[in-house]
Amino acid sequence: MTASITTTLRGRVVTDTAVIEDGVVALTGDRISWVGSASRWAGDAVPQSATTILPGLVDVHCHGGAGASFPDSASADLRTAVLHHRSRGTTTMLASLVSAPPERLIGQTALLADLYESGDIAGVHIEGPFLSAARCGAQDPASLRSGDPGLLKDLLGAGRGAVRSMTLAPEVDGFVAVAELLRENAVLPSIGHTDADAPTTRRAIDSLGIGPITATHLFNGMPTWHHRAPGPVSECLAAAARGVMVLELIGDGVHLADETVRAVFDLVGGARIALVSDAMAAAGMSDGRYRLGPLDVTVQNSVARLSRDTDPETAPIAGGTSTVLDLVRRAVQNAGVSLVEAVRAGASTPATSIGLGSDIGRLQQGMRADVLVVDEKFEPVQVIRGGTAIEEDE
Repeated sequence: MTASITTTLRGRVVTDTAVIEDGVVALTGDRISWVGSASRWAGDAVPQSATTILPGLVDVHCHGGAGASFPDSASADLRTAVLHHRSRGTTTMLASLVSAPPERLIGQTALLADLYESGDIAGVHIEGPFLSAARCGAQDPASLRSGDPGLLKDLLGAGRGAVRSMTLAPEVDGFVAVAELLRENAVLPSIGHTDADAPTTRRAIDSLGIGPITATHLFNGMPTWHHRAPGPVSECLAAAARGVMVLELIGDGVHLADETVRAVFDLVGGARIALVSDAMAAAGMSDGRYRLGPLDVTVQNSVARLSRDTDPETAPIAGGTSTVLDLVRRAVQNAGVSLVEAVRAGASTPATSIGLGSDIGRLQQGMRADVLVVDEKFEPVQVIRGGTAIEEDE
């Protein structure tokens, strides 16, 4: 039997609890075999480096990239989006769908199940169709419907174990029945695209019982937090503070102000936040026209909005064009979040939320060898997934 080769990396190492200013990460086969200060490394000498070494990043809400769209593209094109995000350091991701007619949702779920079975994605996130028409955002209002356990069963069957999370609104008819079915099948419920008031949101959170819950892109797709009508935002923040919810944030400077991102980190910490790209097909592409499910999208100055005969500055935002690495960088450089907390929100917290926290998301001995090396500008220098270096054109 051929012995596994050990790869060693040296630089500023970001663990889940600290920054090692001069550290070494050793990878043997597909596992991390050692992490620590360079002064304690007993193996062969490793040259010093000005790089920063992060765990591979985890995106639990992503609709596509590099011109490919998980809700729309044919099977042959779906991996293109995965590879774009992987080349930028996202070594684990869920492929997100949007509200669509049942046959379309079932068909795309089945296609994405192939990517799940090949190991290219960690699963499927279904955003809708059990959502509020009043807060549908870039979701197709014609595709929205009441909670339908029968449709969910069809989606679970088409997914062949791939469906990991689903966004639904607490106020839709059938919420409880759908939520119960999600729990029975170990699918993560995520509250979002909701017009619910605070009491309705709290009842929904309480009804989900013990187990992980997330908020789909907090603040976006829900009422503004008002001091006399706090709505779902206050309840989601409170639930995160109690330790029962993880809050998705699209911290790209478009969906949320940097000050909002910093405030949420100050309130609940990176262990309760998942930075998500919500990226659509235009991520990594030039401005132009794209699709997001059944709807047309126009991207101008890298901002995606629904194509409507209205002011493009006020049309609903239609997903993002960033990667999780972009969000981690912005959290640190623009929002003033600590590097450890930002990386935690980009890696270990989302990994834990989808049940993979024991294997990915941290630079720790025994974890899968998923590593992102970045330069002083936080641009990728090297991406390693499962111990294998990723090439940009792979």
